[in-house]
Amino acid sequence: MSSYGKLDEYEQARLEASRKTRKRIAIIAISSIVLVCIVVGAVVGTAANGNGKKPSSTEDNGDSISVSVKAVCDVTLYKEKCFETVGSAPNASRLNPEELFIYAVQITIAELSKALNGFSNNEHMNNATSAAMGACEELIGLAVDQLNDTTTSIKEKKTTPLKSVDDLRTWLSSVETYQETCMEALNEANEPSLTTYGENHLKNSTEMTSNALAIITWLGKLADTVKLRRRRLMATGHDVSTFDLAMMEGRRLLERGGDLRKIATIVVAKDGSGKYTTISEALEEVEEKNEKRTIIYVKKGVYLENVRVEKKKWNVVMVGDGQSKTIVSAGLNFIDGTPTFQTATFAVFGKGFMARDMGFQNSAGPAKHQAVALMASADLAVFYRCTMDAFQDTLYAHAQRQFYRECDIFGTVDFIFGNAAVVFQNCKILPRRPMKGQQNTITAQGKKDPNQNTGISIHNCSILPLDDLTDIKTFLGRPWKDFSTTVIMKSFMDGFIDPKGWLPWVGDTAPDTIFYAEHLNSGPGASTENRVKWRGLKTFLTKKEANRFTVKPFIDGHMWLPATKVPFKSDF
Repeated sequence: MSSYGKLDEYEQARLEASRKTRKRIAIIAISSIVLVCIVVGAVVGTAANGNGKKPSSTEDNGDSISVSVKAVCDVTLYKEKCFETVGSAPNASRLNPEELFIYAVQITIAELSKALNGFSNNEHMNNATSAAMGACEELIGLAVDQLNDTTTSIKEKKTTPLKSVDDLRTWLSSVETYQETCMEALNEANEPSLTTYGENHLKNSTEMTSNALAIITWLGKLADTVKLRRRRLMATGHDVSTFDLAMMEGRRLLERGGDLRKIATIVVAKDGSGKYTTISEALEEVEEKNEKRTIIYVKKGVYLENVRVEKKKWNVVMVGDGQSKTIVSAGLNFIDGTPTFQTATFAVFGKGFMARDMGFQNSAGPAKHQAVALMASADLAVFYRCTMDAFQDTLYAHAQRQFYRECDIFGTVDFIFGNAAVVFQNCKILPRRPMKGQQNTITAQGKKDPNQNTGISIHNCSILPLDDLTDIKTFLGRPWKDFSTTVIMKSFMDGFIDPKGWLPWVGDTAPDTIFYAEHLNSGPGASTENRVKWRGLKTFLTKKEANRFTVKPFIDGHMWLPATKVPFKSDF
């Protein structure tokens, strides 16, 4: 097994003919080697302790807890919760680590479902608290749906956790983000009792989600270490008969004729020359969970509406007449009582979404504070030649995997933020003049858990002032959460960037646990000589470190981006 992947052609052909048998053998071998590693680790760990004390949760129905349970729980952030929950699995002592991971996901679904019921009652509340609870109801619902989709992918697609590590980490990272965003909405309501309510209702589920994420992260690393993880042939764990065929069909559809507007199945036009006059009406026609592309052509004009591409609206391609000609505009904002998560003019939840040649605008203005133009919370989402136009919190790269190419992004405070795994390539990032007394911060990345595979990667972009900012301090970003991750590589920075580069979220420094990096940038603002002296800030990366944040490894883009026909560079 250690030489797998280096077989001669004859041997490869023979193995291909017996593919099903090989899979069974491989799975058994993986489980066996994993368990051997676990036993060794457990023995070493016990010897290292040397004090003879057992973990406080080492009893399972009177018997010593299994080696597998101890091994998986030892890698989690909430060990006591893991022993309490995963350790109580039926026949836990006979389950291997992969089976324990699946059980961890199942019990997290049950716990989140209970939490969801707790947010469904909005009676006798004022507008602010009711809006926050409503946001939580939506977010926890998204979390439950994501976990259900995760178990379905494992069960119905006949895959295993070890074959889908990257996907599972993405999805579980998103489930954590949904819960964290709920707490942010409750905090924004500025009602202490509401915050306490949320903390109590989400404590178990957040810890259980984190533990499941830690387990699959560890399993992935272990599989890599013993060189048994096969190169995957697909991006999301879908079987070849559905996902791959859909991607091939999507490629053919996007190649046909070259101009997406000519092959659109749905046309939207304000002047009545299309089937619909609003984008929201057109989206109602999209078939739910459609594996094939649905192309919607939105003719030039300003569409005054809040648009949502719902979770079950898969593979929507929306194309306009140009980023300054086809514009979606609305003005929901935080000051007027809407939680930040729900202020987006254009919000995307359905996987496989793509927008081309369009503009997204929040017209609320700087005095209204948080006002999102575009929010993307969809997996495998692409934005090509688009404009995102607002002030504070312009672009909410909320969750999942996303790619932006040749886009223009305007804003002031934290105007690229969220906790997605997102790559920006060949984009123009354009800070503008903020309110009096404010300073500009371009990014605010929200990674809270070290096992989340999230972050902001800005690659080969230009950072330029939209307005005269000679008297305005402008920073590359500030760390929103303890494990905030932001990398800027091979990009041009104009001279208006403050020499310190980065701004603390609070106080005068940043957590040591962040990962910030500037690598091979150019321009008068790119000098790192006077940058802040944070432990978590790197001003040079090795080639291996830099490549981690490129399209190919960071968002697995070499597997799904080619079908979109959007240009991209897969590595550094």
